[in-house]
Amino acid sequence: MKPSTALYFVALVPPTTIREEVTAFKAYAAKHFGSQHALHSPPHITLIPPFRWPKDQYLPLATALSHFKFQTADLSIDLLNFSSFPPRVIFVDVTQSTLLRDLQAQLEQHFSQHLNIQPKGPFGFHPHMTVAFRDLTAAVFPEAWAHFSTQNYQRSFSVEHLSLLRHNGKKWEIEANFALQP
Repeated sequence: MKPSTALYFVALVPPTTIREEVTAFKAYAAKHFGSQHALHSPPHITLIPPFRWPKDQYLPLATALSHFKFQTADLSIDLLNFSSFPPRVIFVDVTQSTLLRDLQAQLEQHFSQHLNIQPKGPFGFHPHMTVAFRDLTAAVFPEAWAHFSTQNYQRSFSVEHLSLLRHNGKKWEIEANFALQP
C-alpha cells in the first residue's frame, strides 16, 4: 500500500501587519473581482513550490529545514506596489534582490541534496505575493489591474525564518517555522 502524502511548500511569510494588509488586498479582489482563491493561503513569497511528501516522513522534512543554513541572517524584503502576469495574476511586487535569489537557489539545492526533491517551478523564481489568480477571469483582469496598478504600496521586513506550509484539504496553513541561520 502506498503511503499517504501531504502537500507542502516552503515560503517566506511576512510579519502580522503586512499579512493583514495583503490579506485586505486579497479580500478586495474577492469582493470586487470575484477572485477569492488567493484567500486560501496566508500572504507569502514561495521559495519551494508545492510538493508531495509522505505523512509518516515528516521528521526528515522538518530536520532538513531546521539544518538549512544561509550565508547571512540579514535578509530584508522590500515590497513595492503591484505587478501582474496577465491575464490572470495580480500580485504585490517584491523588489529583486541578489540575497533573496541566493536564498532560493541554496534552499532548492538543499532540498535536492537532502530530500531528493527537485523543486523547479515551471516559471522559474519570480518573487511576489499573490493577490488574485486562478479564479480571476481574463475578462475581469483589465478592470482588476486598472484598480491595483494605481495603488501605492511600500513595505519592508526582515526575514527571520522559513515557513513550511501544508494543505489541509481546503486551504494552506503554516505547519512550522524554521529560524533562518547563517
